[in-house]
Amino acid sequence: MTYEDSSGGVQDVGLLGPGRVASPAELATGDREFLQAMLHAEAALTRAQAELGLAPARAAEAVTAAARAERFDVRGLAVRARAGGNPVIPLVADLTAAVPEEAAAYVHRGATSQDVLDTAAMLVASRTLALVLPELERAVGELGRLAAEHRDTPMPGRTLTQHAVPTTFGLKAAGWRSLVLDARDRLAAVRAALPAQLGGAAGTLAAFGEFGREAFGRAESGASGASGAFGGVGERRELRLVSAYARQLGLAAPELPWHTLRTPVADLAGALAFTAGALGKLAADVLVLSRTEIGEVAEGGGGGSSAMPHKSNPVRATLIAAAARRAPALAATLYGSVAAADERPAGAWHAEWEPLRDLLRTVGGAARDAAELAAGLRVFPDRMRAHLDLTGGLIVTERLAAALSGPLGRAHAKQLLTEASANGVTGVDSWAELLRAAGLDEKAVAALDLADLADPTRYTGAAAALTDRALTRR
Repeated sequence: MTYEDSSGGVQDVGLLGPGRVASPAELATGDREFLQAMLHAEAALTRAQAELGLAPARAAEAVTAAARAERFDVRGLAVRARAGGNPVIPLVADLTAAVPEEAAAYVHRGATSQDVLDTAAMLVASRTLALVLPELERAVGELGRLAAEHRDTPMPGRTLTQHAVPTTFGLKAAGWRSLVLDARDRLAAVRAALPAQLGGAAGTLAAFGEFGREAFGRAESGASGASGAFGGVGERRELRLVSAYARQLGLAAPELPWHTLRTPVADLAGALAFTAGALGKLAADVLVLSRTEIGEVAEGGGGGSSAMPHKSNPVRATLIAAAARRAPALAATLYGSVAAADERPAGAWHAEWEPLRDLLRTVGGAARDAAELAAGLRVFPDRMRAHLDLTGGLIVTERLAAALSGPLGRAHAKQLLTEASANGVTGVDSWAELLRAAGLDEKAVAALDLADLADPTRYTGAAAALTDRALTRR
């Protein structure tokens, strides 16, 4: 959604956000969508009250009919929000004016601004995650295809930037897939638990009880109103109202009002930040492996350069990597807001709004890019095989050390190979000569079958079996 400023210019249209622009997550988190979510919260509250006899059915119908975002001036609400510090205050005034006079008294009745805005945030988060999760599923499918296709494709394993021992590209892709599955599961669990917010001014639901006594008669609710239920026996109607409200919205019913108990936001922040990091691992590996001097993989459709015609940049991986760097800082603000004072906070709650939206957008864009990256990734097994031979067999010295521990002893074998590596002694013939110099006779050297031991494609361990096992996870 775009808006014009006072000079006629267009405000944020994503010019500096290529990672999130035009993504489903961006479209689900615009100002208009947040406004509609707030209106949904207001309408659901009136409907829940009508369900329990706390408001006339006609009032609920009127509020629901009026609660359409296109009927309200989003920019005007934003500007007027400065007076009270949040957009719910001017929205309640406008919504009240938009309904028939007989329904006006039932708009926002008993609620506080944070009830509406927190609930709207959970609605927007739920709707956004419903769009992000399929993107993750698509990435899982594509990564599973790569893992299966390259189950036995050998490549150098790299630790601390250097060749380590051989692995397979299938196992690497299976690892990427496992992380994305972890992210999917965390986001799905968080989404299922996103709660509505309803507590009234200080989280006691007191106003709802008072309006209930008004509706059903004070004599019916007892002298003090401190216990029991108004309008009947059983669970207090205020608590039933919370459940009805959550049900109207398709959100979880909270055990307590969570105005300053910010577990839902913190859990959401953690799952989103983890997802960004999980996708960032995929991006980090692709960025390394697609370097010109490595070239073991390449994006299916790289991006061009404004100056260099030959460039085909790994743009999808680049944008995912940027998201992985932004997400922790956004989540940190949300975690910092957990330390919220009193029954309603000053500043801590307000600090959450923009980082939460940015985090949803950032991760949503990264999920889209990850699915596209995985679908188009090109793999070059010949380059991987060539790189296994770059060090003249040194990539399998771990295997050689294990084989030589019998005839030479473990410590002597490791020392011999360490010195040989440092001196650039590589290759089967050179190693055979080295072993003879170490005291092994020709028969013992021949028995070792150095040609087999030095073949990096024959030292991938249980990589294939690990890949198979990883691919059984759904």
